[in-house]
Amino acid sequence: MTSTVFSAPSTGAERRGPAPQVRVLPCGLTVVAESMPVEAVNLNIWFRVGSALEPEPLNGVAHFLEHMVFKGSEALALGEFERRTEACGAKINAATSQDYTHFYLTASPQQFADLAPLQLEVVARPAIAASAFEREKQVVLEEIRRSGDNAQRRIFQRSMELAFEELPYRRSVLGPTATVAAMEPEQMREFHGAYYRPEWATAVVVGNLPTEVLFEQVRRGAEQVWGGDRPVPPVPPLPHFEPEPPFTAIERRTIVDPTVQQARLALMWRVPGAIDQGQTHPLDAIAAILGQGRLSRLVRDLREERRLVSRISATHSSYRYQGIFSIGAQLPIAQVETVEAAIVEHLERLHGEPVTALELERIVRRVASGFIFSNETPSSRAGLYGFYQTMVGRLDVALDYPNLIRRLDPEQLQGAVRRFLPTDAYRMLVVRPAA
Repeated sequence: MTSTVFSAPSTGAERRGPAPQVRVLPCGLTVVAESMPVEAVNLNIWFRVGSALEPEPLNGVAHFLEHMVFKGSEALALGEFERRTEACGAKINAATSQDYTHFYLTASPQQFADLAPLQLEVVARPAIAASAFEREKQVVLEEIRRSGDNAQRRIFQRSMELAFEELPYRRSVLGPTATVAAMEPEQMREFHGAYYRPEWATAVVVGNLPTEVLFEQVRRGAEQVWGGDRPVPPVPPLPHFEPEPPFTAIERRTIVDPTVQQARLALMWRVPGAIDQGQTHPLDAIAAILGQGRLSRLVRDLREERRLVSRISATHSSYRYQGIFSIGAQLPIAQVETVEAAIVEHLERLHGEPVTALELERIVRRVASGFIFSNETPSSRAGLYGFYQTMVGRLDVALDYPNLIRRLDPEQLQGAVRRFLPTDAYRMLVVRPAA
């Protein structure tokens, strides 16, 4: 048995110990392993499939499948996986997004060798039994109902529908009630067979065992479910989506939501996606300058000083093929026009005047340090590696992220604002309370 080995680059001063090792197994599975001196081991298995790859008549199947993975497999009876992990004090969970689905297990180093093959077994060979399928369908339908009752989730969904016209990111990850209610087990089995392939998966394992031991424990589990005696197959291409063009005018949409007490405001711009890593880092810094922390421009001006809003923030969200830069606020409905004008004024200032070296130093320190401090556990580190390996196919942008942020200069930020955040072309959603 042989495997393909890659060396991940070092990030410099922030790294503690050797960089993670990346290998491709003969079955096609990519494995990222890193030893970390914390008394736990996290196995995070990522598949490059989420709601964006679903056929329209099966919108919601990726999330529903996430549930069914835990409902028994070819080798594990219904409930056995949960019983065996809980008996060891381990924690399991999963998440589905537009671009990926991942399953994670955190266990003690002493228990990990026994539990890792079970985690691989359930994701690779779920039974999707008809009886369990129908029972779990009711759980998923209830989750969809609760999501519809949540004002924040409703507003997010309406924002996505306004931001995207063609890309499947505009669809709900959970799917519509009628679509999920009509799903059949065989449709899910076909979806799993098409996309849950080792060539489209990454297993990240981080914890307090030697890197070679971590790798070997994952390799043995992978060989049990996917085999280990065939050459590495060519990686099949993911379906490709062309990004939608930038907005060319200002478009405003207002909806009434009787459950909200204050209005919500969201301004949005289409920006490059995760696959265009060279263009995304300035947007992270710009979001921090505008609306992250009490010293950010919008928070200090509109909330702390003028008290026009109760909350305001700026966010850069990267999906694989396109991102969204958004500025959102919670405010009295009477202040909507004033706040929109103030946001535009702040953007025009960034268009015309580069940020000062002092402000950039503060923001760079905040963004880079926050990134470092948020990745100091096996689970967070495994999530970081899994996200970047899944979304962009390499780890260098994750490992070197703090340094990439530190190398930004005022002219780069000004250029990104001028290119991606025009003040005469954006979409705005206003959610107002009932009169």
